[in-house]
Amino acid sequence: MIKPEALLRPTPAGLYCPPGDFYIDPTRPVDRAVITHGHSDHARAGHGAVLATPETLAIMAERYGADFAGASEAAAFGRPVHRDGVEVTLVPAGHVLGSAQAVVQWKGLTMVVSGDYKRRRDPTCPPFEPVPCDVFITEATFGLPVFRHPPDSGEVARLLRSVAQFPERSHLVGAYALGKAQRVIRLLREAGWDKTIYVHGALERLNRLYEDHGIDLGPLSPATVTTKQDFAGAIVIGPPSALQDRWSRRFPDPVQAFASGWMQVRARARQRGTELPLVISDHADWDELTATVDELRPGELWITHGREEALARWAQLHDIKARALALVGYDDDEEDG
Repeated sequence: MIKPEALLRPTPAGLYCPPGDFYIDPTRPVDRAVITHGHSDHARAGHGAVLATPETLAIMAERYGADFAGASEAAAFGRPVHRDGVEVTLVPAGHVLGSAQAVVQWKGLTMVVSGDYKRRRDPTCPPFEPVPCDVFITEATFGLPVFRHPPDSGEVARLLRSVAQFPERSHLVGAYALGKAQRVIRLLREAGWDKTIYVHGALERLNRLYEDHGIDLGPLSPATVTTKQDFAGAIVIGPPSALQDRWSRRFPDPVQAFASGWMQVRARARQRGTELPLVISDHADWDELTATVDELRPGELWITHGREEALARWAQLHDIKARALALVGYDDDEEDG
């Protein structure tokens, strides 16, 4: 049996495939890259050639410009691509629009790089697709037993109850610009909120990109009305950083809300001055991580970033060989939670 390190191995630039001569989500410019999704800690500009889903390539072009790489190749979900004898297939990861796992196969060995993922339903992207493998390479952003995220529908219901309770106030929801904001909007629509949702200018281009890819976000409007009372009873969504600057002062007695898995940590919510913490995450929580590993039962579990030690220990207790890669360069902050 071929050793896994012969197919994929950690390097300072990220996971490298020697026989295929490419990197997966490299943290610095490389000649050939496979990109799992469009968040900036995984999708960087400046590579010689990029392989990704069509949606991820569109996100990279939107964020970095049309010349974000020397060349790009779109790979639809489930379509194998060959690189010097190595087969790479992208399958859904359930993280954000276009997010993929990279299934890498060579000489009978199958390794799956999950990228970032979650297992619960997301109305803005296809669900995670489990792939049997010899080695599963997972994130562990919320890899501690304390992180058990509640149902999204309940968190959105809490937001709508607050809007009904305080009709004279606006509700400002901090949500990461790629993925989280659009997901919160869709969840609000599914919960029956058909009124205009106001959005910060930083979200407009990505909102439009999502709609271009068939995600109906309903009536949206820029949060630029001049009088405060125009926003009474309104829901306004912006990037988390905007809630801390002058932009937020234009709204009437705003209820500060923040959608993130990190809002389960009360100290973080208090530190940000968040009045209405919404535990909505685009990452797998502890139960999703462990259930995924238990479902796949890989020969080995590699953990790229996050709370590696706890998940590695859980795997070992369940007779699964595990190692923490401790890769540097992937964000673990509350905005992309």
